[in-house]
Amino acid sequence: MVGGVPILINKSSSIFAIDEIAHQHETASKPRYGKLARTLKRLVPTIFCNIRADKHYAELARLLVERNPKPVVLVIGGATEGEGLRRILLDPGIRLVETDIYFGPRTTLICDAHDVPFQEATFDGVVIQEVLEHVVDPFRCADEIHRVLKPGGLVYAETAFMQAVHEGRYDFMRFTDLGHRRLFRRFQEIHRGAVAGPGTALAWAYRSFLLSFASSSALQLALRAFAHFTSFWLKYFDYLLANTRSGLDGACQLYFLGRKSDETLGDKELLTLYRGCNQSGVPL
Repeated sequence: MVGGVPILINKSSSIFAIDEIAHQHETASKPRYGKLARTLKRLVPTIFCNIRADKHYAELARLLVERNPKPVVLVIGGATEGEGLRRILLDPGIRLVETDIYFGPRTTLICDAHDVPFQEATFDGVVIQEVLEHVVDPFRCADEIHRVLKPGGLVYAETAFMQAVHEGRYDFMRFTDLGHRRLFRRFQEIHRGAVAGPGTALAWAYRSFLLSFASSSALQLALRAFAHFTSFWLKYFDYLLANTRSGLDGACQLYFLGRKSDETLGDKELLTLYRGCNQSGVPL
């Protein structure tokens, strides 16, 4: 227990050390950035736009309550409030267990998504938003989600596709629409698609291009601000393009809403689910 928060880490397999996590608690309340950087962060427009999270969480809340009037939902990566999650937070009938590998304002339990410290069939739902690109074995994490869900339990995931590295050494994977579907092959699909499309992806790529010229942290900060001011408007194209056939092939971030199943989606069937613009499969 550190600061009233349990740390439940499998020391034999996790890449995270308990001592390091415990030490992190001492610095969690300290500002991550300097005063100038914090001021710029407040003033600079964001290049990211999640166009569907509110709608998806509203649907998830409805489906959860249909199954159980008092559902319990595990949030993996819940140190801070995710985009759209307020729809769930405002529902008094839904109980959240918010976990992360980091201390944060909403962390109630520290654990590694590769070894979720709960028994089988514990939860009615699992939320894992902007996490699976940051784990070394996302398929194991998906299996853990399947394990801790009750029969017919629900999962909602959002995962990066066309994004540059954004969490340093803890940034490992990217998923296409079909790759994301295969990750959740043990789940019945309710629906899937993009929450951030090619407009946001273009803004990310433009920012990464500019940052490649940075030779110091000060220049990096200036270039980042310049990139945001000159490209933030691109994200608004996602309302038109994110879930078109071409938009899915170049989306910035994808989502999956599904239900725990006893069947596993086969790879041959997976190929029939491609919805992008390159139906021939020949490199463009």
